[in-house]
Amino acid sequence: MSIDLISRIVGFIVFGSVGGFFGGHLGVLLEHSLSMQPQPVIVYYIISTVLFAILGFIIAPWISVKPINALRKNLSDLSAQTLVFGIFGLVVGLVLSALLAYPLSLLGRPFGNILPVVTTIVFGYLGVITFVSRQKELRSFLRIGGRGQGSEERSKRTSSTGERCQILVDTSTIIDGRIYDIARTGFLPGELLIPRFVLNELQYVSDSADNLRRQRGRRGMEVLSELQKDSNIPVTISDLDVEGVREVDDRLVVLARQLNCPILTNDYNLNRIAELQGVKVLNINELANAVKAILLPGESLEMAIIQEGKEYGQGVGYMEDGTMVVVEDGNNYIGKTIKITVTKVLQTAAGRMIFAKPD
Repeated sequence: MSIDLISRIVGFIVFGSVGGFFGGHLGVLLEHSLSMQPQPVIVYYIISTVLFAILGFIIAPWISVKPINALRKNLSDLSAQTLVFGIFGLVVGLVLSALLAYPLSLLGRPFGNILPVVTTIVFGYLGVITFVSRQKELRSFLRIGGRGQGSEERSKRTSSTGERCQILVDTSTIIDGRIYDIARTGFLPGELLIPRFVLNELQYVSDSADNLRRQRGRRGMEVLSELQKDSNIPVTISDLDVEGVREVDDRLVVLARQLNCPILTNDYNLNRIAELQGVKVLNINELANAVKAILLPGESLEMAIIQEGKEYGQGVGYMEDGTMVVVEDGNNYIGKTIKITVTKVLQTAAGRMIFAKPD
């Protein structure tokens, strides 16, 4: 039984009870206002009970379940930092309203009864809005104010405990496998955080009926096992999750916003979605392209020609980082290692392409 149906049943009972309780009074009121002929009281009780019960069955989810779901969704989209500043602003607003409540209560009626309540609502709302909208300035102020005698002690404590930022890891990154080599070099300045739903997706891929997907999933399991065995790589599998979101990519983006941490991925679509929502992305493919060796026209190097090119007479070789080198008139050197001279370097959407000729 769904929550929506349960709320309708509860609304049916509660509103029906209210209608039955006030049925006689409503009947008398209708008789006097509409000059109706008097009817037996039981008729008014039955009609009122039925009408209120139907009304309760219809509107119960709109006054109970749906507002709660909307509030929960909005709260799940908020970052932890925004939530903390909002609560702090609410506390400050309530404290200020409490200081004004007693003087306002001394006023004559009705102001003495109404103004304290109105002040509490207004100051609480203004406190939340002010602290949330000014959270960046307040954070900078608190950071500046905290630089005093205790700043040196805090820095020592941070360095001694080894605090690190967290990096959310996507499933595609684990399957790719290069994450282990990158993490082992120490270029990832933080703790690798793998949510449980990412691990579940990896297990789903490894159990796939498709042979290629199954091999990739099992390779990801092996990479994850190697990461956990390496004591120099901080890896944590967390049960953190996002309610109300089903897609793994969307859950990663929302979780990254809540934790204020980057996402490590090589998925182009996830990269674009995260950037559009203001989430920092560490893309392994971009890193790979950035660290490729840069060759300039006129430089010489040795290259093994392994296959024919698309055009007549061309030979193709590959550098250690996978960059393709097209050698003019290299068709006669297939299977041999020759010295070549770079003639042109092209940067394409797929990567860097180098053209050369035999030296």
